[in-house]
Amino acid sequence: MIMVNGKPSECTAGMSIRELLNLHRFIFPLLIIKINGEFVPRERYETTKVPENALVDVVHLISGG
Repeated sequence: MIMVNGKPSECTAGMSIRELLNLHRFIFPLLIIKINGEFVPRERYETTKVPENALVDVVHLISGG
């Protein structure tokens, strides 16, 4: 089972990070993604695959003044 932000996900092993983001409708332009605690750079969202039993953290970065 793949967990996204601490909740079970419909995501399946082998999906790309981009596919996971689309599935969960994460649309914010500034995101931090970690898979099993390891940071995934934005340029690898298309090529990085989600492994079986992964713990995925998606954090929205919000700036303000």
